[in-house]
Amino acid sequence: MKKEQIPGEDARRRRVKRLKKGIVLSVLVWMLLSAGLGVVLFYRVNALSRQLADTQDNLHQLLEAMSRTGQDTVSQPVRTKNHLEASIAGAEGLEGLADSLTAEREVPQAAHKVYLTFDDGPSKYTEDILDILDEYDVKATFFVLGKEDGHSVEMLREIARRGHTIGMHSYSHKYADIYQSVEDFSADFYRIYSYILENTGIQSTCYRFPGGSSNTVSDLDMRIFADFLEEREVVFYDWNISSGDAGSTLLDVDTLVENATADISKHGTSIILMHDAASRPTTVEALPEIIENILAMEDTVILPITEDTTPIQHIRRSEGGN
Repeated sequence: MKKEQIPGEDARRRRVKRLKKGIVLSVLVWMLLSAGLGVVLFYRVNALSRQLADTQDNLHQLLEAMSRTGQDTVSQPVRTKNHLEASIAGAEGLEGLADSLTAEREVPQAAHKVYLTFDDGPSKYTEDILDILDEYDVKATFFVLGKEDGHSVEMLREIARRGHTIGMHSYSHKYADIYQSVEDFSADFYRIYSYILENTGIQSTCYRFPGGSSNTVSDLDMRIFADFLEEREVVFYDWNISSGDAGSTLLDVDTLVENATADISKHGTSIILMHDAASRPTTVEALPEIIENILAMEDTVILPITEDTTPIQHIRRSEGGN
């Protein structure tokens, strides 16, 4: 005898079957999402761990450098504005620097103060630049990179020995890395800071952003990096006169001299951008004439950047900064 079909049973079975499929599908989706999230979290944790390790290494190097130079490792790594040229007593291998770096500098009174600044060194031309500056008894400012080869380290020390100001221009000069985040900027900052401190005994408190503070390369607002420096009592310096030697075209001597000196009379403070780079021989060739033209100007003096220098800054710090 044929079993009597219960009304609606097929429909109920289909609903149950669809419900089971839905539950199974939901479980599978949830498992896939969980696995994907786990992979993302795994790589993120690894990246943060590496970043933390790099930061710890940089701080460790900094503390070692401060210890070798007789600094108080308990106090702030970057001290106050009074330490542009910090004490270097006890720095092994740096004899003779203390007198030239810690001596009182009398700031001449003049209507036009001119600051010659050289980015990207040390280079094979550093000694030539230093010799020219010595010839005219002029002091300048070198915004250096973290170059670890023997010649660069020796030139870095020679800049200090001859009484010039040493500023930071980042360790790597790699825009994509430096400006990726505040953490990346901080790691690079402490590398160049400790590099200068370890090799010269100087606690540099002046900085020049790669590309300047108004660069269009950084995806982040440059004011957050300016705030970072301000919190450490480090001043950043842009420029209001450029020699033009940073471009892809190698400019001739006459053009460099014209670019570097034509507008000085318009400014009370003139910070001139030049480069100490192996690819810029005409900058070295133009330097004597640049200096002679400036020294011939009325009521004008050439100075190194110090805590008394009025900074030229292309951007203002954020309102939230201290």
